[in-house]
This record gives sequence, structure tokens and C-alpha cells, in this order.
Amino acid sequence: MEIKKVIIPVAGLGTRFLPLSKVLRKELLPLVDKPIIQYGVEEAKASGIKEIIFVVSSQKKEILSYFEKSPELERITKFRKRDYLISELKKIDSLTKGLSFSSVFQKFALGDGQAILLTEKIIGNQAAAVLFPDDIVDSKTPCLSQLFKIFKTSQKPIIALKKLPKERLPSYGVVDVEKITGRLYKIKGIIEKPKDASLAPSNLVIVGRYIITPEVFDYLKKTPKNGTREVILANAFQAMIKDNKAIYGYEFEGEWLECGDKLQWLKSNLYFSLKHSKFAPELKKYLKKIC
Repeated sequence: MEIKKVIIPVAGLGTRFLPLSKVLRKELLPLVDKPIIQYGVEEAKASGIKEIIFVVSSQKKEILSYFEKSPELERITKFRKRDYLISELKKIDSLTKGLSFSSVFQKFALGDGQAILLTEKIIGNQAAAVLFPDDIVDSKTPCLSQLFKIFKTSQKPIIALKKLPKERLPSYGVVDVEKITGRLYKIKGIIEKPKDASLAPSNLVIVGRYIITPEVFDYLKKTPKNGTREVILANAFQAMIKDNKAIYGYEFEGEWLECGDKLQWLKSNLYFSLKHSKFAPELKKYLKKIC
């Protein structure tokens, strides 16, 4: 199964970004000079994806609008002879060339599993990638491409993994694993946010990149809802593991940047700002001045 479709859930409320998220969707918050969501779309395209499927709420139509052409805006910038602005708009045109965009509507945010399940008809009897835009990976080889390489031989679901210090483990989903070779593992279990780091089965946590097979949809349908009526993807994986279904984890190469809350977002902005070819030199001088 060759993977050409990616599911990008963007229907969350973004409550950690209130009051900002009252008027601006979290995924459209800027990381230096482009929005969070663009990093995910760029990774998907660089990995060979042809179709982007957004899971959206009624308030998130502007995410789709961001990737659409804006003839009126182009006309105004040309009239004003703002060539540098025209080139910025052309970057979006170049990014979206060869990509198709579609969306499914999620009325209520009832878990990542439910968001993924809503795309079943579009995905059909195929494998697909899942990308959560809160997680950004800065790497030479796109993170999804790394997972695709493993999928070519395994043809089984794959979860992106990253090692973290022991004290940070209680904030993440932690996996129990059996090492196969190098960075590849067989997943034996998942503990979601262990109350104490000593309860964590490893120091490998789940990052928001997955490869799912059609079988995952079958398990999502029969996964019980939790106390807040949510369908959780990790619970579907747990059920598959219990039924002796193979699920693999891959510890990807690259820097993992998070945008799940304001502090993480600010840190990610600082990281990318100091790597930016245009802004970095002046920003480094300014930081020396004020620090």
C-alpha cells in the first residue's frame, strides 16, 4: 500500500491559547513568518503526499482559505508594485501545486480517534498518514518520509517516537517496546500520561505522526468512549496489541518542536527565528544586546 493521503486534525478548541484562540485559530498562529499549519503541509508534500484531508470545525474554514488563491490580493499587490509580497504569495501557490485539499466536519471535538474515524470514506481501503500540526519536526529527511520507509517493508501501523528525559514523561503517551533494530521497535503497550515517571515503561514518547491501515478504522469503531465521551486513538492501538496485531514504533531523526501551549510555541518561534536565513543575524545581535 503506497501512501498518498494525510489526515490533519484541526478541529480542537485551542483552549491553551485563550484569549488568542477566540479570534485566531491556533494552527494559524505564526511560527516566524508562516503559520503553524504550513509546516505540516510542507512536510506532507516533501514526503510525497498528494491529498491533504483536514478535519475541521465550523470555525476553522479559514485554514482552508489560507491555502486557496486570492486573486484580489494579488491584484492589489501588483498594482502597488510590492514585488516582495507577490513572491510571498507565490510561495503558497508553489506549495499547493500538485496537492488536493478536502475536509470533513467534526461538530464536537470528541477525541483524536473520532477525528480520524470521520475520514474513513475518503481514505477508503488504503493506508494513510496522520499528522498533528502541534508537533513540528525539523529534519533533513521529513518525519513522514522516515515512517514511510519503514511501512514499505512492514505494511503495519507505525507510531513516531522520541526519547525524553525521565522528568518529562508524565506529560506524554509513553510506549512499552521491544527493540527490533536501530531505531525500530515493536509496540507492546501504551501508557497515557503516567502519574509518576517511575511507572513509565520506557523513555520513548508518542509524537503526532502515524501511519494507519484500514484495520485501524475497524478498531476505532468499537473502541469504547472514555469518561468525557472521547474516542482515543491510543486505546484503539491498545486493543489491536491485545489481539496480537503488530504495531511498530520508529524513533525518528530530527528536532521535535511543540506548539501545544504558549510557552512551547514561544520556544519554537525562538528556535526557527534563530535559524532563519533572513532574520537570524539581526536577531542574534539583538539578543546579545538585551540579555
